[in-house]
Amino acid sequence: MIEPELLLQGYRLGVFPMAMEEDAIEWFSPDPRAILPLEEFHVPHALRRVMRKGVFEIKIDNRFSEVIRACAKREDTWINREIIESYMRLHELGHAHSVEAWSKSKLTGGLYGVAIGGAFFGESMFHRVRDASKIALVGLVEHLRARKFALLDTQWITPHLQQFGAIEISREHYLRLLRRAAELPRKFL
Repeated sequence: MIEPELLLQGYRLGVFPMAMEEDAIEWFSPDPRAILPLEEFHVPHALRRVMRKGVFEIKIDNRFSEVIRACAKREDTWINREIIESYMRLHELGHAHSVEAWSKSKLTGGLYGVAIGGAFFGESMFHRVRDASKIALVGLVEHLRARKFALLDTQWITPHLQQFGAIEISREHYLRLLRRAAELPRKFL
């Protein structure tokens, strides 16, 4: 298990762990770095229609263990047993959180990440029902905005995140934003 203080210090310095081949843990600090600017977050029109139907309910930290394990269940994953144990411990300490999309009393999708000050570091998402992870992301952004968070780190850019307004910035710019955001007196819950 990665010690909680080491993990938190890594995030404060702009690095995060991933399990690689043979389960070795490596630390990454991408350049460029992807973020989702909270003030420019865009909900695609088709997803707005889904949201209006009211099929999904958002819950926070209701099933963290199930969320991280669901995120790990894919063919090509960087989430191994050590990563799961490490983030479970961070969750117990109040630093790692899950945002979950529920439908008909079932967990249909979600995401997890780490909160430090006014920064949230998105780690992974999953879905069992179409659009469920996207609904969880919208729920996360609404939650972060309501608590006046300043930074949503997505690590790398993907087409999935680009549709919501994710951008890439230089590592240097990212580290400046991170320093300011991590010092903000914010609480995720």
